[in-house]
Parts: sequence; C-alpha cells; structure tokens
Amino acid sequence: QLQVVESGGGLVQPGGSLRLSCVVSGSIFGIYVMGWYRQVPGKQRELVARIFNGGATNYADFVEGRFTIFRNNANNLYLQMNNLKSEDTAVYYCTASRLGADYWGQGTQVTVSS
Repeated sequence: QLQVVESGGGLVQPGGSLRLSCVVSGSIFGIYVMGWYRQVPGKQRELVARIFNGGATNYADFVEGRFTIFRNNANNLYLQMNNLKSEDTAVYYCTASRLGADYWGQGTQVTVSS
C-alpha cells in the first residue's frame, strides 16, 4: 500500500508560478512511474506529466515547456509550473504506480486568475 499526499496548490495570477509537491509513503519499493494529472469539473482527468525510474519523462502537449516534473528521492515528487494560464485551473493529482496498481492523492486546487 502507498499513501500519496499533495501540497502546494493555491491562487496565482496569469504568468505566475507554483510548485506542487507530493510525498509518497508506505511500501515505496517497486514504484516504476510517478506523475501528475489534473481534472476540471465535467471533464476527464488528464495527464500533465510523468517520470519513470531512470528519469525518462513525458509531458502533455499543452505543457509547451512551461512545467517541469522532477524527483529528489524515491518518495518526493514535484511539478514546477511557470507561465501559468487561466486554462491551467484544475485540481492536480499526484499518482504513483507499483506492481500494477495506481495510487492517488486527494488532489490540490490550482486556480489561475487575476
């Protein structure tokens, strides 16, 4: 079992920056990918970015070089978001995959508005 907890969301003006953090605890051995997804009401949850063991990363097209996903150890994941746009407003979820199971946090709200 894994426990996933996100933090770092908030209100930011367009063009601003935020860094989301995620802490994973429990049986972290065997985690092979961690990532960030987001969801707005009425729409499906969508991938923002993910990072695999070994460091390979994937980003959604809408990121356009504005976000960076990184880990500083086995159980800490981050998403640095720069040049935020109003359309980035969503609940952001951290996820970790281990032994065929996906574990999700409760989400953190990001609101981009002037």
